[in-house]
Amino acid sequence: MNDDSSPFLTDDMAENGDTPAVEPISRMLSWARNSALYRLEQRMMTEKQLRDAIMRKAREKFEDIGPAQVKALGDFAVTFAYGIKALDDTAYAEIAVRSGQRSGKSKRGLAQKLQIKGIARETAAIALEETNDLVAAIIFARKRAFGPFRRVELDEKRKAKEFSAFARNGFSFEIGAKVMAMTSDEAEEIVAEAPL
Repeated sequence: MNDDSSPFLTDDMAENGDTPAVEPISRMLSWARNSALYRLEQRMMTEKQLRDAIMRKAREKFEDIGPAQVKALGDFAVTFAYGIKALDDTAYAEIAVRSGQRSGKSKRGLAQKLQIKGIARETAAIALEETNDLVAAIIFARKRAFGPFRRVELDEKRKAKEFSAFARNGFSFEIGAKVMAMTSDEAEEIVAEAPL
């Protein structure tokens, strides 16, 4: 391969004079726009989710598509979505955090979920500022019938199981112990006063 050749050229392409296309053709761009619209109509997505979905589908849909074209289609779809104001990672993070808090997810678990979805660390940190792990742990306990919401007698095995569940879901031992020591009235009062 020559030094001045494209990084996407293989040795056999250089010999045959074939060069892979760098820019997507108009049919590909039209498909990327329509595919982005369809996906964003179905559900709210992050920039990373949209880019990854478009790039993955482009590889499946178009034969002989080059890596540069795939990347260009992903970038085009994201730019298009921002242009029509259909992408907003900050709003996505805020909505995901509020929803997660209401369903009993810990701050640590929510941060991990946002990271997986491709939300920037700073954006996630801002969205997570108002979370309250105690409130989320109470909601989690209510859903699982733990602590103050327990319907059976507490024994050592049950206690270990409940503490393990709190830990697996990202709650500290201290938060788990506080919830386990509450009465159901105290727990309900804390949740009722929380801004959810």
